[in-house]
Amino acid sequence: MNISTYTVKPKLPNSLKPLEEIARNLWLSWNFDAVELFIRLDYEGWLESQQSPVRTLGMVSQERLAEVMKDDSYLAALKEIYSRFLRYKKGETWYRGSKKDVVAYFSMEYGMDVSLPIYSGGLGILSGDHMKTASDMGLPLVGVGLLYRQGYFKQLLNADGFQQESYPENDWYNMPVELKNGKDGSPIKITVDLAGHQAVAQIWEVKVGRASLYLLDTNIPENSPDIRNVTSSLYGGDKETRIKQEVLLGIGGIRALRALGINPAVTHMNEGHSAFLGLERIRELMTERHFSFDEAREALWPTNIFTTHTPVPAGNERFEIGLIEKYFSSWPQVLGISWKDFLSLGRERAYDDSETFCMTVLALKLAAYANGVARLHGKVSRKMWSGLWPGVPLNEVPIHHVTNGVHPRTWVSSNMLDLLDRYFGPHFEETPTDLSVWNRMDRISDEELWRTHERRRERLVAFARERIRQNLKRNGAVERRIATAEDALSPYTLTLAFARRFATYKRGNLLLRDPERLIRLLKDTERPIQLIFAGKAHPMDMPGKELIRSIIHFAGQYDVESRIVFLENYDMAMAHYLTSGADLWLNTPRRPMEASGTSGMKAAMNGVLNCSILDGWWDEAYNPEVGWAIGQGEEYEDMNLQDEIESKALYDLLEREIIPLFYQRGRDGLPREWIRRMKTCMKQIGQSMSCHRMLMDYSNMFYFPALKNYHRIVKDDYAESKALAAYFSKLKSSWDSIKILKIGSNVKPVMQRGDSLTVTARIELGSILPEEVQVELYYGSVSNLSNDIKNARRTEMKSIRKEDNAFVYQVKVECNDTGIQGHTVRILPKHSALVHPYRTGLIKWG
Repeated sequence: MNISTYTVKPKLPNSLKPLEEIARNLWLSWNFDAVELFIRLDYEGWLESQQSPVRTLGMVSQERLAEVMKDDSYLAALKEIYSRFLRYKKGETWYRGSKKDVVAYFSMEYGMDVSLPIYSGGLGILSGDHMKTASDMGLPLVGVGLLYRQGYFKQLLNADGFQQESYPENDWYNMPVELKNGKDGSPIKITVDLAGHQAVAQIWEVKVGRASLYLLDTNIPENSPDIRNVTSSLYGGDKETRIKQEVLLGIGGIRALRALGINPAVTHMNEGHSAFLGLERIRELMTERHFSFDEAREALWPTNIFTTHTPVPAGNERFEIGLIEKYFSSWPQVLGISWKDFLSLGRERAYDDSETFCMTVLALKLAAYANGVARLHGKVSRKMWSGLWPGVPLNEVPIHHVTNGVHPRTWVSSNMLDLLDRYFGPHFEETPTDLSVWNRMDRISDEELWRTHERRRERLVAFARERIRQNLKRNGAVERRIATAEDALSPYTLTLAFARRFATYKRGNLLLRDPERLIRLLKDTERPIQLIFAGKAHPMDMPGKELIRSIIHFAGQYDVESRIVFLENYDMAMAHYLTSGADLWLNTPRRPMEASGTSGMKAAMNGVLNCSILDGWWDEAYNPEVGWAIGQGEEYEDMNLQDEIESKALYDLLEREIIPLFYQRGRDGLPREWIRRMKTCMKQIGQSMSCHRMLMDYSNMFYFPALKNYHRIVKDDYAESKALAAYFSKLKSSWDSIKILKIGSNVKPVMQRGDSLTVTARIELGSILPEEVQVELYYGSVSNLSNDIKNARRTEMKSIRKEDNAFVYQVKVECNDTGIQGHTVRILPKHSALVHPYRTGLIKWG
């Protein structure tokens, strides 16, 4: 069939044309008054479009537009909101430096708005908040991702409660994306090699306030059906589909930025999916500058940033060597290295032929900066990947942490934002990096805060009833059964929410472990509770699907379907209702398997108290004034024992503390102590878990130093990186000749606090110069268990003379700590261009 295609756009009168610009910028996703413009324009169209402003505009009749043109109140609202939108784009920001060279942020998914369904869960929501916050702060940052024709699946629960999936097609021409065209008007395209086949991708732009996100799309006529399907769905297909997507994201993403005239001076890999970009950047520099592999790697290492989100080894992306060979067999020749050396870039044990190729390892080896996403996760990550830096003490493994955050104006409900804006003032919106504004929570009266929260709970209950009704109707329930949806939940009952991805380690059924005890709480006539569950299991995760089914069956078996509900198809729209309308947010992962989690942060900023295992972000945020901790951070080998202990701890908290506190009312009907905790929670979490705090951390710890590194490196035709490559070449060939011959000191069996300890080391360096290494005294308290030095201090030792073929180093320190103390000497690389001195195999201990 020969079909001619063309694009039809809405025909808007001049007075309404700002609507199209607003609709195509996701600034509206965190400005509800802008969203209301489209709801007022055509409410039925808004619902039918599934809350898509662009599609809503295309559905409005010309008659309705003519009506709106005469509505002075609507035109006044449009004028005011459009003026605020323009002021935002041109306004002063936290970052005021140059934007010539950018940080390119790569992520497999982005969750920014329900109208752009290219996300699956937490990673995508975080990436979306990252982009929005970068816009608020005016950072020189662009996003790079893939444009999925089907996005993630839509969850459907059948009459038995079993999850099924559907994959609706996305209509990009009715979504907030714009195809990037060249000067000749044709789409800008790039190509990548996929196992001998040239894949062509076009580039779409998503405007996110001041920032831009660029998405690659292979669903174009130039490609074969197999290549067109590379961007068909998020996390769909087999391992071969995944490697194609990751080649396109990493390698194609860099090429897309070049084609757009954007210089990715610094790259930030959000998870290992995009790690192939490191290889592409090396290839570029080798081709353009005729560098060796080592020279190019040293030039780019200080400008690469990697964030890991996975706290268990099995969760890291790994590819079989046969698949790597299929897609990268030509790369060793391009890079001027051997096949074994190429594979070693993705292996923990560099030359172990039995090991697969790991994307996390590749990212860690090519990035100078690496971090986990919470304090506990940073500790877990250092232990997990310590093998990449043998001999380096665990606390010095170069993986830091930046705790995740959420974008407040996206996730605080419109009702609560109205209240906060009134009491916080314009500073809250105009200067979002001033987190001290949350201290103004105390200005808000208990009555106003509680009434606002009660409205959100009422809206959540109404939303839940409608979602249940739709599910029953779709599954063919009789009218009498559908009518029971109106009895589901109560707007006056203590509401607990558990909403997240349904993986077994998250233990969505922990509260169901003692049915008799739970039913007693649900059916209490004076102080009842109700539970709302939501979340998707991965299509291939049968245990996760069975978990969902078991919750739905539990409610039916014990006749508590009006008290326990499972809402299908958890997405951003539902998340807004849940995180603002629940009273208590439940989180029950097996510690330490939750890297961070952010849903509880969203809830907390709405005044919803958390009750959680001490894992992820809650491990560092918890204190008794902002919520409850299940346990004290214990970790178990026996999972059944863990479930038994922690479920009982959860029941105890509910029965003895949470439920009594919620229903403890004064004469005015207000739970004053509960409200006091709400205020404290909003005040503390609003400051510590804001995405603006997170981006300030990333900027100060990584982005600004990496940009500074880039500008220093490119100066003098990359002379520094060439020198660094030569330095490491010399170091690696001579390292084994370094010998710590003797360590001496003035130590006595018993030293007094305040005594001076003088340590001398006699060291043979071979062909290495004294200024090319750092000799350190490593000292501190000695552990009774492991005979290791704990809480060690490091002090550089100075070369004081040469004796024969050895150098004598010496340092003097004071004895400040009591107890059993110890010391030794170690040697590390030393070069002014190093971000840190930890390189595999280059550490020598006395």
